[in-house]
Amino acid sequence: MKVQVVKDYQEMSKVAADIVANVVREKSSPVLGLATGSTPLGLYEILSQFCRQKKLSFQKVKTVNLDEYVGLGKNDEQSYVHFMHSNLFDKVDLPEENTHLPNGLASDLQQECARYHQLLQDYTQDVQILGLGSNGHIGFNEPNTPFDSTTHLVSLADSTIKDNARFFKDISQVPTRAITMGIAEIMRAKKILVLASGSNKADAVYKMVKGKVTEQCPASILQLHPDCTVLVDEAAASRL
Repeated sequence: MKVQVVKDYQEMSKVAADIVANVVREKSSPVLGLATGSTPLGLYEILSQFCRQKKLSFQKVKTVNLDEYVGLGKNDEQSYVHFMHSNLFDKVDLPEENTHLPNGLASDLQQECARYHQLLQDYTQDVQILGLGSNGHIGFNEPNTPFDSTTHLVSLADSTIKDNARFFKDISQVPTRAITMGIAEIMRAKKILVLASGSNKADAVYKMVKGKVTEQCPASILQLHPDCTVLVDEAAASRL
């Protein structure tokens, strides 16, 4: 695990964008594992700029997202499919059919988990972007998720619901369930890039990097990945 400390959020986003852009340029048909939430917004904005400036093309890119809320679809502003279209997909030359997320509106959720697991067998991520939950979650893999888990249905922890309430008008509107890529599928990525910014992430960063590898801190498994870069700003790195 390589830890790179940068000055602030803007610098973190810039370094991350350069790493992702290099993967896109180097591979003939790159697969990007994507995350949602506020942390990767700067990264997506810079990638969109690269595309507008003709420095990068997403024509050959395929994307797989980590997760989606159960009960929300493309027309819901808080869904992750809507988030991805607003913040990246609609701003770059990425063919719609090359984008993949779990379907939160599927009538049979277990079948949808199996479908997405199979898809991930066919699309191994060349780089997987990860944010870091304040409780150490990656994707929606909450503490005590088995390290060998594959795509599954999850009930969100209270801390995660609180963390995500800022995106909704009212905490009661935050979905309580999601479909998430499993930890084993995240670990299959050839390269992993973890982004963390702000002092509220400092404890989780410490446990991920310096703590023991335990299912109580899902991100701690990343210590065992052969090519994982942790990109943190000074505030998030304050306990290291």
